[in-house]
Amino acid sequence: MLLFSRIIIRHTQASVLLLFLLFSYVSTLHAAPLKIAVASNFSTPLKYLAQQFETQNQQKILIISGSTGKLYAQIINGAPYDAFFSADKKRPRLLEQQGKAIAGSRFTYAWGQLILWSPASDQIKHSSDVLFNSQFRHIAMANPRLAPYGRAAQEVLEALGLWQALKSRTIRGENIAQTWQFVNSGNASLGFVARSQVFHPDHKTRGSWWSIPDKYYSPIEQQAVQLTDNKAVKSFLDWIQSPAALEIIRSFGYGTSDAQ
Repeated sequence: MLLFSRIIIRHTQASVLLLFLLFSYVSTLHAAPLKIAVASNFSTPLKYLAQQFETQNQQKILIISGSTGKLYAQIINGAPYDAFFSADKKRPRLLEQQGKAIAGSRFTYAWGQLILWSPASDQIKHSSDVLFNSQFRHIAMANPRLAPYGRAAQEVLEALGLWQALKSRTIRGENIAQTWQFVNSGNASLGFVARSQVFHPDHKTRGSWWSIPDKYYSPIEQQAVQLTDNKAVKSFLDWIQSPAALEIIRSFGYGTSDAQ
């Protein structure tokens, strides 16, 4: 009887230990942060969205931002990201075609809007006139080869017939975040930036700007794609497409497909 009791106790202890180890393993998996690569223009909105998701799901999210072109190159070369929020639809589509993304996971999360912005309240009169008067030394834009917003800026200048006249006066950021810094720091008195960098739901808008009509540049359709077979990242991407998340995205100055 004593031997039988000892066997039962040992079996119970082993079971408890096994359950503890299993719980610890599951908890570790749950606690592992998601690594999300995001184009610079959407970095601030995504951090805001990630905070909402983290609060509701106890899931840590690590945001890595950069130009769409450079992030794409990193993914191709094996960077361990769980999802990619691009500033275009070209790179996510290529990642699917190359087998670097989960098939069928690609979706449009936002439509970007380009504006011409200056920190000075009287420099831009809600029109393109400032571009013709030549009363500025430098104008900032993202590199058209790396950033969709830079390509859009070039299209605007070409449509206005100003590209050849002004391209030597452009300061080109590696991405749209660096472009905004050039203007904000005074290295350029004005520049082509993302509307979301100027219009923030929690901050008062400063400076002056021209909201550039869509006819001057190709639509900036921004797509996301899932890179790893991970239930947590799928849950996050599903939530990004929810009405609550889309409302937040619109509050940062983006268009969304449900509102097109």
